[in-house]
Amino acid sequence: MPHSPEEKKRVVTRLRRIKGQTEALERAVEAGTDCGELLQQLAALRGATNGLMAEVLESHLRETFLRQDCPSGPADTVQAAPAATDATATATATEIDTLVRLIRRYLT
Repeated sequence: MPHSPEEKKRVVTRLRRIKGQTEALERAVEAGTDCGELLQQLAALRGATNGLMAEVLESHLRETFLRQDCPSGPADTVQAAPAATDATATATATEIDTLVRLIRRYLT
């Protein structure tokens, strides 16, 4: 899950947008809106949810493979893994970038 205040704010903003889309969809169903319009709203909601999932997954991958939790610091403090060399970290970051692009292609 996102740890920096900026990441948390971005995720919460996306969640609020998804909540608004869900509430609009509920109102549309209650109002008896045509199926075509409901499907369009559902597709938009699915896209927003998939985008959020891709963002959280990317954050998880980067946190897991590029950093490790600092055992003596606060829960949201992370530091570079001491065993990783710069070359290894760069190669890992490149692989993560490739994986994230692939995931986003299928989720969004």
